[in-house]
Amino acid sequence: MAAADVDAVMALERALFPADAWSEGMLRDELAETATRHYVVALARGALVGYAGLRFVPPEGDVQTMAVAESAWGTGIGGALLTELLVRAAERGVGHMFLEVRSDNPRAQKLYGRFGFTPIGIRRGYYNGADALVMRRIAEEGTHE
Repeated sequence: MAAADVDAVMALERALFPADAWSEGMLRDELAETATRHYVVALARGALVGYAGLRFVPPEGDVQTMAVAESAWGTGIGGALLTELLVRAAERGVGHMFLEVRSDNPRAQKLYGRFGFTPIGIRRGYYNGADALVMRRIAEEGTHE
């Protein structure tokens, strides 16, 4: 993700998460933290249809954000974005990945589960109108993938 992507990312962020959207300032601050962050976008036919962000402080990392345009659901973009984050995390020595996902978002929970994330707790009222399910993925012994 580059600064030139911010407008399109923010449009998608506001469309998908109207009650919990990040501010443009928050996103720009994240992009500026290049020592501990990695952000990517997904394009389809020249249009931005997804984005994801990683925070890494080895041996731990966090999926900071991830979203796919509704028109692109079911096309594998979410899996591709998550794969990219996990590869980059492994390259940086991250063995334990964490994330929060809305408790009322079974679609995202299923995706994360397919990638080995398991529920480890609940953060009550974390999102506007919903709790957060905290999930963790531990890389297999001897690897960080």
